Amino acid sequence: MNTKKRILLIGHNFAPEPTGIGKYSGEMMHWLSKKGNDCTVVTTYPYYPYWKIQSPYKNRWYKRENVSFPESDEKLTIYRCPLYVPENLSGISRILHDFSFVFSMFFVVLKLILFDKSFDYIITVAPPFHLSYLSLLYRKLRGGKLIYHIQDLQIEAAQESNLLKGEKLFNFLYRAEKVILKHSDVVSSISHGMINRIQMKVDRKVVFFPNWVETSVFFPINDKNRLKELWGFNKDQFICLYSGSIGEKQGLENIIYAAENLRDDTRIQFIICGTGPYKSKLQDIVLSKKLKNVTFLPLQDKKCFNDFLNIADLHLIIQKAYIGDLVMPSKLPTILSAGGVCLVTAEKNTSLQKLVEKFNVGYVVEPDDHVKLTENILQISNIDHAEKRINARKYAIQYLNIDNVMNQFMDEITILPSEKKENTLSFGVAVIGITSFLTLLVNKLR
Repeated sequence: MNTKKRILLIGHNFAPEPTGIGKYSGEMMHWLSKKGNDCTVVTTYPYYPYWKIQSPYKNRWYKRENVSFPESDEKLTIYRCPLYVPENLSGISRILHDFSFVFSMFFVVLKLILFDKSFDYIITVAPPFHLSYLSLLYRKLRGGKLIYHIQDLQIEAAQESNLLKGEKLFNFLYRAEKVILKHSDVVSSISHGMINRIQMKVDRKVVFFPNWVETSVFFPINDKNRLKELWGFNKDQFICLYSGSIGEKQGLENIIYAAENLRDDTRIQFIICGTGPYKSKLQDIVLSKKLKNVTFLPLQDKKCFNDFLNIADLHLIIQKAYIGDLVMPSKLPTILSAGGVCLVTAEKNTSLQKLVEKFNVGYVVEPDDHVKLTENILQISNIDHAEKRINARKYAIQYLNIDNVMNQFMDEITILPSEKKENTLSFGVAVIGITSFLTLLVNKLR
């Protein structure tokens, strides 16, 4: 991208959220701002993965923030919009959550339409996919090139996990999503498996835009024994680490069952690091089984996170079978950059399975089978991983470096032509799409 642009991001999650979509959206917009682009973000208050608004934010009303960069004359402008954060997650509470910020964001987007200079690019990150209707509305009235970036296949995940039910409901959701897929100027996603599934829904080019990592921040450290002792472990212990969001979709109870199977092998220790709605349930299981080989830790500060990742002999990337190519674990790039060896639960022919085995950066085991998970951990604990560690770091530098990924993506979206069907999308389509979701929600709650 040779010329400086005005760029608008309309996204649910954003920095300073430490994991997931918020982490990547924050790093993307900071990177673009530091390159001299005039960037604006319409987002919510940080709450993920804690499912609680994080201090010092209050979530009481709208807030504007201005972020300056010493190496650039440009600023990053952030509009924070209030949202509903449920204490107990369910299908209904998630719907309420998703719609609360869409409607609060509408007023900020309307302000930008009426009173601000137009943007060259409008980026929307899904999930939630229906947030893109605000981007379609903006483009219809003010122009610009719309980039729809998919981090998770949200509708498929809700359907295959039985979070929501009803054939009519999902037919409606897929039709609403297809409007976005057809009329966005650029559609992108983070894995080839996800791209294939998107192209099954709409016949168009989908750009590969993988999650990245700051390879200068996350790197291998040779003195693993010292780091283990720093976190209270024995240098001779084999540390199996899960670090990330703790939700039901991961199937993390299988780590607990594996730990139970290995409870007599004091050499093998398990760490579950992070937070999320499922953490207390896992802690209750560990307590009921009186396991001494499982340690729970909170999310680690970024300043010490590279050291922390390097204590692990094996990184556990656990997912349930239905996840398949619906997502690509956001923790993987950081693990690889730190030279970590991973054991992933993935079905055959998924993007995750192919990546791990093709580049020889870890091991793969079938999902939802704690017996095989146990057997693999025990076997791996007696194997030298030096070659895989080298491969992991090499892969991160070559394919996942943030500068390489961002430069390639911005070059590609710059040369792609604008959507020719833009004029066929009326203002009414966007309004009807949003109001239809509200009607659907009201009917669902009756």
